[in-house]
Amino acid sequence: MLILLIVLALAIFVLPNLWAKWVLKRHTRGRDDYPGTGAELAEHLIRRMGVEGVRVERTEQGDHYDPEARCVRLTPDHYDGRSLTAVTVAAHEVGHAIQHHEGYAPLLARSRLVQVAQKAEKLGAILMMAAPFLFLLTRLPGGLAMIVVMAVISFGTAALVHLVTLPVEFDASFNRALPLLKEYVPPADMAGARHVLTACAFTYVAASLASVMNLGRWLVILRR
Repeated sequence: MLILLIVLALAIFVLPNLWAKWVLKRHTRGRDDYPGTGAELAEHLIRRMGVEGVRVERTEQGDHYDPEARCVRLTPDHYDGRSLTAVTVAAHEVGHAIQHHEGYAPLLARSRLVQVAQKAEKLGAILMMAAPFLFLLTRLPGGLAMIVVMAVISFGTAALVHLVTLPVEFDASFNRALPLLKEYVPPADMAGARHVLTACAFTYVAASLASVMNLGRWLVILRR
């Protein structure tokens, strides 16, 4: 049973990320027939969609859209790359910029939750480790229960962030990036673009499952 659980955990946590890396690498071959790099396509799409005040920058911290700085950030391979992976990832991140421009509710909710979750998760971990000590220190009736509830809420907030992330990422990929790519990518490459977006989406699904399972693990521990 234990071995089965370990295999299941590895399948959920590791395989989606390995698959995504394999898919992204598979489509990194340079394409001279593409009109521009990932950064150039991102800048073009931002202008075309009328998204004002958004910059495109190179980063070493992973591809992402920063709603506070209003900036699409791409890794060097995707910023300078002229490949299917580069333009697909760029279109996806521009999809987030479009969401922000249009006031897409799940994106705005995630942005607010992330700030709360970062603080709540740290607090939860501290409280969970310190719960027995704090209970002995205070000796208040229900003191341990109160601390435990606070800790579980903190882990629950993190799980909620991951769950809210799913519709945000799927919308940016399949409702925004994919339709735009159809106008710039040869029809023969569209299956590959969808493959890239799907692989990346599964990494978010895996992260959500991991977060929920972590919350469930603590709930099981607390029931003992």
